[in-house]
Amino acid sequence: MDFERFIFYIFAAVLIFAAARVITVRNPVHAALHLVLAFFTCAGLWLLLEAEFLAITLVLVYVGAVMVLFLFVVMMLDINVEAVRKGLARFAPLAIGVALLMAFQLIQVIVLRSSGVVSSGSFVPYPDDYNNTKALGSVLYTEHVYAFEIAAVILLLAIVAAITLTMRKRPGLKVQNIAAQVAVRAKDRVRVVKMDAEKKQ
Repeated sequence: MDFERFIFYIFAAVLIFAAARVITVRNPVHAALHLVLAFFTCAGLWLLLEAEFLAITLVLVYVGAVMVLFLFVVMMLDINVEAVRKGLARFAPLAIGVALLMAFQLIQVIVLRSSGVVSSGSFVPYPDDYNNTKALGSVLYTEHVYAFEIAAVILLLAIVAAITLTMRKRPGLKVQNIAAQVAVRAKDRVRVVKMDAEKKQ
């Protein structure tokens, strides 16, 4: 086993652990932090595949922006963990079925590769003049331009939904009244108190 394959297996093990912890931890903030770890290890796997642009984009966009938004929404919302767990218990059979189906497909691919039906890939380096960003852009904006635009609209809807969730009315929530703040007068807020000077005894 060469060094690159060894690093790949380490990153894959950490990624599986982080993904499992995302759905098993009790604290939503800890789940979001495990998702950050999953993003970092996934970026490391993409670096091994010489997809540097995708790896940097994953770290900058998802870890640097989307996960901050996730944490902001999780901390702003009053999440009742017990109620969420009761709702998750209803969909547990469906989730287990999907997980078993994915495991069956992965095992099938491994068996087909080991039997020689499907050619097993190896870490073949690209030529020196290969540009990952140029290749990705040429494919993304020509063959998959409609899918790219649909994904952009879906992300925009997700941002609007997150902002809407944080703006809901809750008891005891303090909000700003900009008009009242602008119309305030100094004499309504500042009171000058005159006191006699203290005399030395």
